[in-house]
Order: sequence, then C-alpha cells, then structure tokens
Amino acid sequence: MSYQTLKRAVTARLEIKKSDFIAYAYPVHSREQAMFHVEQLREKYADARHYCWAYIIGDPDNTTSAGFDDDGEPSGTAGRPILNVLQHKSIGNVIIIVVRYFGGIKLGAGGLTRAYAGSAQAAVDQMILSPYVAMSRVQILAEFATEAQCRYVVESLNGRIDEVAYSKQVTLTVTLAEADIETLKERLAMDGRVLKET
Repeated sequence: MSYQTLKRAVTARLEIKKSDFIAYAYPVHSREQAMFHVEQLREKYADARHYCWAYIIGDPDNTTSAGFDDDGEPSGTAGRPILNVLQHKSIGNVIIIVVRYFGGIKLGAGGLTRAYAGSAQAAVDQMILSPYVAMSRVQILAEFATEAQCRYVVESLNGRIDEVAYSKQVTLTVTLAEADIETLKERLAMDGRVLKET
C-alpha cells in the first residue's frame, strides 16, 4: 500500500470566464471529518453558488471509502473530475472542496469539467505530500528493570510512547509503523516481555 498524503491544508484560486473557483484541500481520516470541512466552507462562503467536492479515505488505488458531490452542477462535471485528479496523483486521506462563485458566463459541461479538474490540480500543485505510513497501537508489558530498554527500542523504531501505567509491571502503550511491529516483537522477545495489539 503505497500512496501519498497531504501534510497540511492548502488553497488555490482560479478565475475562468469571470467565475471564481476557490479550491481547498485538507488531510482527513474519515467521511465525518471530510464533511465537517465542507460545512465550514459553506458557512465561510455563504453567498457562493456551488460547493463541489471529492474525498478519498485510504489507498486511492484500492480505496475503502471515496465520495464526491456535484452540488447542483450538471452531473459528472464537478465532483468526478476532482476525484479523478486525486486518483491519478495517488493521493489518499484527503478532501478537495471547490467553492464556485458564478460570474455570469455559462461554461458548458466540457468547460465545467475542465474548470473543476483544473481547480483540483491547482490545489494539488500547492500540496506538500509525504508517503503514507500505516500506524498501529500496541501495549508492551515489562518489568520495572527493563522499562528503559523498552523505551529505547520503541524510540529506535521511531515509535511514540502514548501512555505508561505502573502496577505489578509497567504497561507502555505505544504507536509505531505497522511494518515495524515484527521487529519490535523480536527485539523485546529476548527479555521475555509480552506484546499485544490494542
């Protein structure tokens, strides 16, 4: 599973035949998060004519969740072209929303399709992308004497320690790349520590 994700939100603006197209791209991890951004822009640009969008949650080549909306534009002229740009560029966990202010000149179906695809591309051109890394949360049970060694192993794998609980043993809840879980198990197994995924 190799694809790119957006590091931070970006915006781009195009003017086509007096219509303003304002494209926003946000990193998202759920449909609810994506729809939150749509509603925010509806409030921010309350006088705009259309709020067309497309999102992809997960891998754009084998997505578990994708969606788009033409928001009153002719069917297939807005949301689908935005989605196509995201799929073509292999960008996942992202939504692009294009806010349109109508300038009085009709663009026709072909013109609209090019305008929305162009707006999405303009947003993509502003993006700083990074490779997606699947993360997992695990718990490590350790003796007090080996806690420092556990911390060292987690940090050496670029993991993050989220929580530490002390009782008869130490329980470290950590987040790290899924690909590194087997390595973590191997490094911790030598000292008899138990690992379980949460």
